[in-house]
Amino acid sequence: MNRSAAEILREYGPFPGVAHVHGLTFDGQHVWFASGDRLNALDPAGGTVLRSIDVPAHAGTAFDGQHLFQLFEDRIQKIDPKSGRVLATIPAPGGGGDSGLTWPKGRSGWGSIGTGKSIKIDPHTGTILRTIESNRFVTGVTWLDGELWHGTGKATRAS
Repeated sequence: MNRSAAEILREYGPFPGVAHVHGLTFDGQHVWFASGDRLNALDPAGGTVLRSIDVPAHAGTAFDGQHLFQLFEDRIQKIDPKSGRVLATIPAPGGGGDSGLTWPKGRSGWGSIGTGKSIKIDPHTGTILRTIESNRFVTGVTWLDGELWHGTGKATRAS
């Protein structure tokens, strides 16, 4: 296995009123981060928060090319990033034990549950379409080049 230290190119924060970052996604222009009671749009060039959306934001954050998706307790909120409106809500697969979220463009979403599962989610109903089990605590998920990756003590690629 190849291992190398990551080079930190830039750090952002601290931000006023933000104690913790709970989720993170990029929409091609802004870095959106969850901070408990709101989603924040960060300008990556200047490092400033340009605006915030007042929605509960306690875990994973995702962007599908058009909408933001935000975990909150036992549900996933679909949010219009322009207006800040919650357009729909579906059940989260972990019923409140969810830890991460990714939403590949034009596909179903994926959530992670700390108990060791990555779960494919129907974007309209929240129905569980597929479950991938892991013997590790799954902290987050992301989609890259047609592959699902989930974060644990080690980065793991799931098929």
